[in-house]
Formats: sequence, C-alpha cells, structure tokens
Amino acid sequence: MSGEPRPPVGSYAVDTGTGRVGVVMGHEGPYVRLRPLGQGREWDCAPDALRAATPAERLRAATAYANARSRGEVP
Repeated sequence: MSGEPRPPVGSYAVDTGTGRVGVVMGHEGPYVRLRPLGQGREWDCAPDALRAATPAERLRAATAYANARSRGEVP
C-alpha cells in the first residue's frame, strides 16, 4: 500500500515486515494500527510496510485463529 492512501478502517492488510495479517483499526500519527484476526494485541505498522491482504491470506489467518481456539490456546 505504499504510495497509496491509508487503508480504510475494517480492511485487511499484511504487515510485510512480519508477514502478519491484521484488520485496520485506525491511524496513529504516521502509523496504521492493525489487530490480528480474532483477538490479540494491536500493533503499529508503517504505511510503506503494508499491503492489502489477499483472500487466501485472510482465510489462512482466520483458519489459524480457529485452530488455536479449538486447542484452547486463545479464548
């Protein structure tokens, strides 16, 4: 998403620095706030290290969360 306007709140994005998929929760100063699918701590990501998540990446992240929840690792 570098060079593009900031992604809208509620959209799905990938932090290319970590490879994590998150939901855009807002914008704090020069950073975009992301939250992992399901639950977890929000983190800041520089806009130039962000890109839109593909449908496959969204599905993979949702499946990983569902599996972790079924194992009792997350509430």
